[in-house]
Amino acid sequence: MPSLRLALNQIDATVGDIDGNAELIVRWTRHATEQGADLVAFPEQALTGYPVEDLALRPSFVEASRSALVALAGRLQAEGLGATPVVVGYLGKSQTASTRLGLPAGSPQNCAALLHQGEVVTRLAKHHLPNYGVFDEFRYFVPGDTLPVIRLHGVDVALAICEDIWQDGGRVQAARQADAGLLLVINASPYEADKDDARLALVRKRAAEADCTLAYVNLVGGQDELVFDGDSLVVDASGEVLARAPQFEQGCLLIDLDLPAATAAADGATRIVADGLEIKRTVLSEEPLAAPEQRVVPGQARRLDELEEIYAALVCGVRAYVEKNGFKSVLIGLSGGIDSALVAAIAVDALGPEHVFGVSMPSAYSSQHSRDDAAELAAHTGLHYRTVPIAPMFDAYMEGLGLTGLAEENLQSRLRGTTLMAISNQEGHLVLAPGNKSELAVGYSTLYGDSVGAFGPIKDVYKTLVFRLSRWRNDAAVARGETPPIPENTLTKPPSAELRPGQVDTDSLPEYDVLDAVLTAYVEQDRGYAEIVADGYDAALVERVIRLVDGAEYKRRQYPPGTKISSKNFGRDRRQPITNRWRES
Repeated sequence: MPSLRLALNQIDATVGDIDGNAELIVRWTRHATEQGADLVAFPEQALTGYPVEDLALRPSFVEASRSALVALAGRLQAEGLGATPVVVGYLGKSQTASTRLGLPAGSPQNCAALLHQGEVVTRLAKHHLPNYGVFDEFRYFVPGDTLPVIRLHGVDVALAICEDIWQDGGRVQAARQADAGLLLVINASPYEADKDDARLALVRKRAAEADCTLAYVNLVGGQDELVFDGDSLVVDASGEVLARAPQFEQGCLLIDLDLPAATAAADGATRIVADGLEIKRTVLSEEPLAAPEQRVVPGQARRLDELEEIYAALVCGVRAYVEKNGFKSVLIGLSGGIDSALVAAIAVDALGPEHVFGVSMPSAYSSQHSRDDAAELAAHTGLHYRTVPIAPMFDAYMEGLGLTGLAEENLQSRLRGTTLMAISNQEGHLVLAPGNKSELAVGYSTLYGDSVGAFGPIKDVYKTLVFRLSRWRNDAAVARGETPPIPENTLTKPPSAELRPGQVDTDSLPEYDVLDAVLTAYVEQDRGYAEIVADGYDAALVERVIRLVDGAEYKRRQYPPGTKISSKNFGRDRRQPITNRWRES
């Protein structure tokens, strides 16, 4: 049985940085070839970064991608790496018009190519285009209609791109009909909680359907509100996991595979009638390789548990957003509450304490214990810390405006927002907004106050999960023999905005465990009023929560982006009209 040493490189590409991404591809190709790889693969749109969004509609960007691909093939050859076939994702364009879609030749395509001996040997475009959740690929791309099959050392390797295996039929069934020995799938599959389990089940199912080993390489890192967790894997036709890469780590998954020898004729093309796919065969080498004397058997990387995985995603999101946008440091308003404490811990873990700056901005209503909790958090984490009282500014505004009630409360929050942005402008820090998903859902925030910032690390984290993650982070510190970052008092005191005497969140909101359950049903599961009430929740409470959610859309549209960890975040996933008179009842 022929042997192939496969290298799956899960890299952290940056959207638009074609030169930088090409450099990454060359570097990791060299690493793989030095390890004796026979075939090297990179993720979906590794050359351009993913998702490129409306950059796909710019002809200059498409041409830059296509030119860079040709240049990359030449560079690999020039640097002595051309003998090893490399599969890489890029942004391409169609060569023919799509009469079915009414799109002309030259329309953008989500493509992959195989590079060998300084040439672009074959190309393919994604066949199944996702158009749900965070994906808008029907807006940009024309689907592909071929199944490339590469004969490499006597093994037939079929190629596919991400959604091609998330949908039934298509290239999976075509790979079976082509008698492929390996189905290689390049991906940019965004993270959400528990998706690794769904991904494994899917890959096992598709490997069985294709009746061959399936290799899945995924992107790692962050892009705006999306994070990619890597988790590349190889599964054989029986469903056995042969190798699995770590989550949220850039690296190379190297494995020796024993694969069936090719049996199909290597010439001509076969039309697959059911899906309109045409098998395109390319022969690189017919001669099988003998099994290596020392086999590479990587095994499976340790799986992260639920909270560790989510926390890692949040850290990844902050690090990527800050570094890829050219910032060196972040600024956080530290109230002594749980939200800003968790955001600070995430930022310190993402960037290091020397790059995190905290500001306490007490008013007359700020309790001493909250001031102490903020100072203790700073001491535990080692971040930079200062105090800027807002009382003098508040008094000046009150003397001039004579505000009362909610306007008086919101003024405090807006003064803090102004203070943060002033320091940011003066010192060059990126401001992190501390709002959680529960507050954003019901509008429990102040525009131009606690909502100011360039990134919201816990924007997609419900309040109950904020507490669980904070507890987990402290427990993880204890397990490592370190000081827990978040003060115990912050974890145990009732949440409060402290904008008036004795205020607590439950003055305005239901208990968070009830609120979050209703929000999950309404926001993430799209369940209606009647269904939620039928689950046993108080009808008046459900009606009130739904009214608050629907009425807060204008606030959410003005909130900064933040890391997506759920199946439906406030952002790319959920697009509700602001002007909207429909109400659930």
